[in-house]
Amino acid sequence: MTIKPGDSIPSATLFMMGADGPTSSATNDLFKGKKVAMFGLPGAFTPTCSAKHVPSYLNNAAALKEKGIDNIICLSVNDAFVMGAWGKEHSVGDNIIMAGDGNALFSKAMGLELDLTEHGMGIRCQRFSMIVDDGVVSVLNHEPPGEYRVSSAETMLDQL
Repeated sequence: MTIKPGDSIPSATLFMMGADGPTSSATNDLFKGKKVAMFGLPGAFTPTCSAKHVPSYLNNAAALKEKGIDNIICLSVNDAFVMGAWGKEHSVGDNIIMAGDGNALFSKAMGLELDLTEHGMGIRCQRFSMIVDDGVVSVLNHEPPGEYRVSSAETMLDQL
């Protein structure tokens, strides 16, 4: 079942690249007491994700924070090393938390996994964005396969 507004974020562990190597954080800690803009995408370094999705949030990070967003999290079914390298390539700095869901456990728990095995990519995350208030989804923008429209930062700004 796909997560929906009013649902709590499932408990899982996400992985990020820290200054001294990979670190992990429980979703409960990432969302507790915060208003978070999270966007998920099929894969780091893929065309739409690199050319549109990450730049959308990076270019609008200040505007999102002005509207009350505490953190912006980019979720992908990649490991912390890949997410760290992708974040460096886009110079995200502290603007976006590049979170890896390497085994797709969090994506599956949300019902937002995507099977791209036929394309050699395995299980990935569907393209989405959501606003999470203190661990509870308040807005979910879920893209049909192959599309990029409603999960942009610009759409999210209109929803805040």
